Amino acid sequence: MKTRTTLLCAAFAAISPVIAQEAKPEVKPAAPAEVKSAQPATAEPTAPMDKVSYFIGRNMGTQFKGQDIAIDIENFTAGVKSAMSGEKPKFTEQELMAAMQAFEGVMQAKAQKEQAAQMAEAAKAKEEGIKFLAENGKKKGVTTTKSGLQYEVIKEGSGPKPAATDQVQVHYHGTLVNGKVFDSSVERGEPITFPLQGVIKGWTEGVQLMPTGSKFRFFIPSELAYGEQGAGDDIGPGATLIFEVELLGIVK
Repeated sequence: MKTRTTLLCAAFAAISPVIAQEAKPEVKPAAPAEVKSAQPATAEPTAPMDKVSYFIGRNMGTQFKGQDIAIDIENFTAGVKSAMSGEKPKFTEQELMAAMQAFEGVMQAKAQKEQAAQMAEAAKAKEEGIKFLAENGKKKGVTTTKSGLQYEVIKEGSGPKPAATDQVQVHYHGTLVNGKVFDSSVERGEPITFPLQGVIKGWTEGVQLMPTGSKFRFFIPSELAYGEQGAGDDIGPGATLIFEVELLGIVK
């Protein structure tokens, strides 16, 4: 039965890396003239199918749970068994197609609802960020650039400033406007090296303002950060970000 729904196929994608790791390059047999003696037969490879089966089921279950899909376990199992044994399906193809089309409608409605909620959250966070930046920009020592990026010099270095094409090594500490830490190389105790063209716009612009050896505090509006998409669990859509950045060096 063909259907536009590809959800179930995604669960099997998790198996691919395991299979790929086990794959061996093809070994071609020697030409007859090179064969000097009979070689002992090699045993056929085996796998613990109880664990393989559990792995597949576990990954599919994780997919369903992650998308909040209330799978009927009994009928799911029955479907697998009937397909594996070649039994006649419990339902007609027409019934199954109608069910899957209805399911697609449910998932589309759910996606639209989630998108609307995300947009509302982004709008609220962006409004809060605009108010925060408006007040923050009035503080002594805070400079606002044409793009809307704000920065404060904590320590002025004496080294060269990086270009957008450079790689830099930095220590940083990132928080939301409410003070929640979402990422920190300082807390990990390990600086990070990256190309300036490979990070958010606020970083690309801001770090170029820093002489090597400096420590700046950046206040980055959402449009120069992760926008309405956010990033991960800690940076929501529309979030304004605050970073303390120490430029340790330019990596050549």
